[in-house]
Amino acid sequence: MKIITIYDQIQSGMGTKDDKMLPLGGKNVPIGPSVMMEPFLKQIDAKVVACLYCGTGTYFNDKETVGKKLCDKIQKLHPDIVLCGPAFNYKDYAQMCAEVTESINNSTDVPAFASMSAENAEVISKYKDSIHIVKCPKKGDGGLNNALENMCKVAKLIVTNQNEEAFKAYCF
Repeated sequence: MKIITIYDQIQSGMGTKDDKMLPLGGKNVPIGPSVMMEPFLKQIDAKVVACLYCGTGTYFNDKETVGKKLCDKIQKLHPDIVLCGPAFNYKDYAQMCAEVTESINNSTDVPAFASMSAENAEVISKYKDSIHIVKCPKKGDGGLNNALENMCKVAKLIVTNQNEEAFKAYCF
């Protein structure tokens, strides 16, 4: 299974919270949380083939253009699934993850889902009925490895067209 991840400036490791205007970019190797996911990816016979990223400021400054470029890149690379997050409790990144996930699901034939913590209640409430949002801890709390493993499980369940009830326990 081929996976693409989408990160902000912080999770990509390309910037800090102050580097919001990081341009859209990508790497064809695992970066950020996808490095920590590797043992769980092996369990589901999956590999991260690309990590796309941009600053939250870049995204919110021109959502339409950045969203279209992300969707075009995903359609071109055509992975089996796209993982947006984990966004933890970062509000702007959670909003970006939800919007990009929805855009990918509506504009490409590649499924996508987001991951964020319960602290993003407004985003979760707005999007939980239209996209899958996998639970993760807030930054610094325990349970990250468990959340990353759950993201991999959900990816496998979606790609293999399992009944949605099979992964409801992992999602909001």
